Amino acid sequence: MSKHLKRLASPRSWVIPRKTNVYTTKPRPGAHPLERALPLANALRDYLGLTATGREARRVIAAGEVLVDGRVVKDGKFAVGFMDVITVPKMKQSWRVTVDEKARLRLVPIEAGQAGWKLAQIKDKTTIKGGQTQLNLHDGRNILVKKDDYRTGDVLRIEVPSQKIIGHFPLGEGKDVMVVAGRHAGEIAPVSRIEVTRSHKPNLIHLGGKEGAFATIKPYAFPIGERANIPEVKPVA
Repeated sequence: MSKHLKRLASPRSWVIPRKTNVYTTKPRPGAHPLERALPLANALRDYLGLTATGREARRVIAAGEVLVDGRVVKDGKFAVGFMDVITVPKMKQSWRVTVDEKARLRLVPIEAGQAGWKLAQIKDKTTIKGGQTQLNLHDGRNILVKKDDYRTGDVLRIEVPSQKIIGHFPLGEGKDVMVVAGRHAGEIAPVSRIEVTRSHKPNLIHLGGKEGAFATIKPYAFPIGERANIPEVKPVA
């Protein structure tokens, strides 16, 4: 596997200039797939403009000046992805990674009080020794729960970095979801109906959007509960 990545071959979800240089930083393998991950150094330089060069970004990160989900990260190639929280304590500023209408990764500024939690979707569950249930989340986290009140596809609001569950947004009718990929990426709409497909294909989620009703597949639906409860999670213009 190559350790290098040309800018022209970088994921289309990255909002970076592609003809200024030949190469760009390639993120290390991590919790997020390459199409939905961004190197932390690129986030500081290309997205936030906090540094002028990649070398400056790596120095700032190596000095422990940047937090990801409440923990110090010193690797400029660390992969940050959807719903991760980037914080620069000295600037007293935080950003949440989200997607826009073209499924491109964006960094949305958030208030200090909102940097202490994030949303994570349950991708699957495992029963472990002792009867406990392990929830496997979209960002690579695993949380053990004694009482399993959750379903695959639901979203947890967790405190970072402690991973304490402080909220639960089920995937169901009447609940608002954010579409994270596909033609309607970045749009938030309420679920009108869930269509179970009796085949290898994923279930369909029918939604009512601003441009009328539409449908997406279950892997693209990210529940956010009631839109008014978390106003900072919104489509990016």
